[in-house]
Amino acid sequence: MSDGSFDVIVVGAGIVGLAHAYTAARRGLRVCVVERDAACVGASVRNFGFITVTGQAAGDTWRRARRARDVWALVAPQAGIPVLHGGLWMVARRPAAAEVLQQFMHTPMADGCQLLTPAQAAAHTDALSLADAQAVLYSPHELRVESRTAIGQLARWLAEVHGVQFRFKEAVLDVQAPRVQTSRGVLQAGRVVLCTHTDLHGLQPERLAPHGLRLCQLQMLRVQPPPGYRLPGAVMGDLSLVRYGGYAALPAAQALRLQLEREEPESLAHGIHLIAVQSADGSLVVGDSHHYGAAPPPFASEAVDQLILHHLQTLLRLPSCRVTERWVGQYVSSPHTDCLIDAPDAAVRRVIVTSGTGASTAFGIAEEVFDAW
Repeated sequence: MSDGSFDVIVVGAGIVGLAHAYTAARRGLRVCVVERDAACVGASVRNFGFITVTGQAAGDTWRRARRARDVWALVAPQAGIPVLHGGLWMVARRPAAAEVLQQFMHTPMADGCQLLTPAQAAAHTDALSLADAQAVLYSPHELRVESRTAIGQLARWLAEVHGVQFRFKEAVLDVQAPRVQTSRGVLQAGRVVLCTHTDLHGLQPERLAPHGLRLCQLQMLRVQPPPGYRLPGAVMGDLSLVRYGGYAALPAAQALRLQLEREEPESLAHGIHLIAVQSADGSLVVGDSHHYGAAPPPFASEAVDQLILHHLQTLLRLPSCRVTERWVGQYVSSPHTDCLIDAPDAAVRRVIVTSGTGASTAFGIAEEVFDAW
């Protein structure tokens, strides 16, 4: 084999690209990952590191998340990636939100979950603000890693253990499989997987035009709680129930949305729903908001951050917290699907997660892509 010849070339070293590289390498294929930046600096390191299963949209997305969670559980210890905590606590503060959870518990997606009273939840943790809570859903399925370090650790492990070759600081300019033209020369591969995510106008843009894709920009924060403060797992609240498809598609969610439109119009207008997770140093990663467009302005709004912090302090028993970091992220959004898998020809696949669920579903998607290829 020459240095520039492979079975599979993956374009993009985010989580979707790495998931495809892992899947291909596990099947005995010679894999090269080409990444235009010196390291992954996009959406894959600007998120919660939260592998979310419960609440994902019914069907493909939920099924892929279940599988991806299992792969993460297998891969993380092998790659030296700490799993910082597990499980999800969904706190319903409104009767309408509790009704959504009641309906959810009658779906197959509630397998393994428990619907707790506030008193039962309080017996497990004192971190949640439960004085006005109506019900708490506990899911055991979720995992949380520190995404900003986990992606680099995963890439190093793939290189050292699975022999995946990485070519950072190298842009792919054209793909005419088996020929891949980069900014450094020409590579060859029998199959090419394009995982370029938010780069919608580079490689084969004409293939994406019919799909109505746009960018979604979000705001997130890291906050420092008082010493010794511990979350029992990831935490969400009422606003998440009208955003995550597994809940939002239930009949009861419509009444909750109408109530939130009256009571939280500003938060809904900014696409805010609260997720809080905890890092190894005790800090909390908190978010997020959602603003859409062809080119969302890269400027964070202090008003949006304050709304996020307001929901944080409503949901948690958190007497004080100090913001230590703020950032924005972007992902691709589609009105039609959670994942776009395009096949320009027999040798090329383009995979774009269009729902902000890359960390939660990419390993499951990659298996399906190679199974069908």
